Amino acid sequence: MEIARAAAALFVRQGIRATRAEDIAQAAGIAPRTFYRYFATKEESVSPLYAAGADRWTQAVRNAPADLSIPEALEHALRHTLTPGAAVSESSWQWVRTLVRQATTNPALRKVWAEVCHEAEGKLAQTLAERTGTDNVAAHHFAAAVAAASIRVAVETWATGEAPAEGPQGPAAQALRNLEALRNFPWDDITG
Repeated sequence: MEIARAAAALFVRQGIRATRAEDIAQAAGIAPRTFYRYFATKEESVSPLYAAGADRWTQAVRNAPADLSIPEALEHALRHTLTPGAAVSESSWQWVRTLVRQATTNPALRKVWAEVCHEAEGKLAQTLAERTGTDNVAAHHFAAAVAAASIRVAVETWATGEAPAEGPQGPAAQALRNLEALRNFPWDDITG
C-alpha cells in the first residue's frame, strides 16, 4: 500500500505524465526493480487504493444488519463508506477526486479503474449471495453490477466537478439518489 500511496501523491501533485515509475519507487523508498516486481506500469500502482475503497463498501454491505433488505443494506453500506469522515477523511476525498478524474482522461489509468470496478462487482455478487443464502450466480452478478454502477457513476460524476465531498452534490448524496431510482427494482426476484 505504501507504493500506491506514493504513486497517488505524485499523481495528485505533478500529474501522471510527469511521474515516472522510478519516481514512485524513490518516493516509496524501494528500488525500481522492486516496483516492477509488483506492478507492470506506473498506472497500475494506484490499483490498491481504488480496490481498498471498493473493498470497504463490499465489507460494509457484508456487515450491514442481517434484517435489512438488499436495497437497505446497500444504502447502509453507502452511507458508511461514502460519507466523509465515516470511512475516508475529507482530505482523502480530494485524492479520490483527483485519481478518479485522472482515470476519466488517461486511458491506462481508466483501464486500471475499470478492472478494479469489475473485480469489485464480483466481490459484491459473492456478498449478495452470502446475504441471501442463494446460489443464483447470474442474478447476483446482475444485481451487483446494477448496484456498483450506481456508486461508480456517482463517484465519477462528483469527481468531474468541484462540489465538496459532503452535501447534496457529494458522492454519498448522488449515490443515494441513484440507489433510490432502483428502489422499485425487483431485488427479491433477482436475489431470491
